[in-house]
Amino acid sequence: MNHYSPDPEPERSTGLEPGGGVPPGETPPAESSMPEALPREPHSPTKGWAKAPMAVIIVLTVLIAAFFLAYALVLIL
Repeated sequence: MNHYSPDPEPERSTGLEPGGGVPPGETPPAESSMPEALPREPHSPTKGWAKAPMAVIIVLTVLIAAFFLAYALVLIL
């Protein structure tokens, strides 16, 4: 496994003072890409709802709608 340092190498970077600082008017060196910055995620969960919870939600929605429909019919008659 390779380890990449995000710090610039002073002997290879232009515009750096001996202590590693940047003089006024100079642009500091850009950050390098850090491939090891994020942890690997071997498990990729599936997207969307499982069938059982979705079925329960649909059944409850239909029952509630039927209750209000029956209640409205009772009030009308």
